Amino acid sequence: MHTNRLRHLFSRALRASLATPLVLAGCGTGNTNLRGYTNIECTPTGEPAINDLSIQPAMDSVELRFISSYGEEPATYQTRASTGEACATATDPSTCQTTLAEARSVDGFTGACIQVCWKYFLATTRGDEVKTWSSLQSIQELIGTVDTAQDAALLAFAAGYRLSCDTLDQGAVKRSLEGGFNVVGTKGYACGEGSDLIQHVVHVSANGEVRELEKHVLEKGTGQCAVGRRPVGLEGTVAGGCEDALGQYFAQTAHLEAASIHAFLRLREELALHGAETGLQDAALASAVDEVMHTEMTGRLARRFGATPPPPVVAAVPLRPLDAVALDNAVEGCVRETYGALVAHHQALHARDAEVREAMVRIAEDETRHAGLSWDIDRWVRSRLSAPEQEALREAQKRAVALLRAEVAAPLDATLVTEAGLPTPEAALALLDTLEQELWA
Repeated sequence: MHTNRLRHLFSRALRASLATPLVLAGCGTGNTNLRGYTNIECTPTGEPAINDLSIQPAMDSVELRFISSYGEEPATYQTRASTGEACATATDPSTCQTTLAEARSVDGFTGACIQVCWKYFLATTRGDEVKTWSSLQSIQELIGTVDTAQDAALLAFAAGYRLSCDTLDQGAVKRSLEGGFNVVGTKGYACGEGSDLIQHVVHVSANGEVRELEKHVLEKGTGQCAVGRRPVGLEGTVAGGCEDALGQYFAQTAHLEAASIHAFLRLREELALHGAETGLQDAALASAVDEVMHTEMTGRLARRFGATPPPPVVAAVPLRPLDAVALDNAVEGCVRETYGALVAHHQALHARDAEVREAMVRIAEDETRHAGLSWDIDRWVRSRLSAPEQEALREAQKRAVALLRAEVAAPLDATLVTEAGLPTPEAALALLDTLEQELWA
């Protein structure tokens, strides 16, 4: 399937979708009674703030540091927040400052890894001592008695709960009548059938113990976050929410773009394993590089709209036999990735937000090439499969199209249609009709 043919088909699909009406809808909320709760105080990049921690005896300074690494490249460190004056009481301030600048940790909390890895730690100074704190237990030791909402939020964050900065049902805190604080956070994801975003309420006691009180399904997954190629073993993605629809949508997108890095690197390995031509292997690697750029672009948009995309989590799965690779490519590439590329073109044309349009122009072109690669792989692999295996591919593709059709019928928040340029359910079904007639019939 040449990329130019896809471009022509996408152009016809987009013209056909213009005849559909604009129908918008909202979404629901969770079940926790949020009376008395307040928003989590956050850093500019979306982590819990640290300027009101009740550490005793007090530190000269506290820094929240972010670690990221990719493949075998050296890890990079960023200071996301700081409070106090570093090395203020040191007898040798210059040496203390140098030691602080070089402070590193191989461990961290609230982390995940899929080729690109993320985690956090704290770095503190008191007198001449520079120290790092990289686990829930060490944070409990550092804080001691929990006296402030920031103490409780940081401990919940270190325990692995995601905390929204401005969506109350996904990030909130209040003082508890039994002492300590209750914190609302989330775990899990909402993208695709069978996935759930779970709201958790935890109690952070005065001594720093984090204990779960209740949990609710906040949102079930739909197909609206289907962007790019999902890797085998992907455990989920970020959920959306009405109170911050744009931020949550671009957090979803950035999360899946990061997952696609893993998918294409794995695809390259499996193509090599089964003797695919070098051109297909090289195209898979180039696609992974594209996805790194897409992750950065959509991540910037997510943060602009108040959300921080967490990294995807992918279970380790052995390299697969050829028929399994073909089946995955038929569903993830020839159906979902192809549709995702068409949606990106729709956004590039219809998004009212100028920065979104600019990003989607680049992403749409790259994703069209990725979809073309999927069809090239499909053509290569089918000649190497038995008749029953080829029939299994056709049936899996039909099921994937039917599932996608059901997923895109889900209602959308109005701002996702106007500002992000997503097609309404009616327009999405019109887009699918054109693709189905030409590609999946």
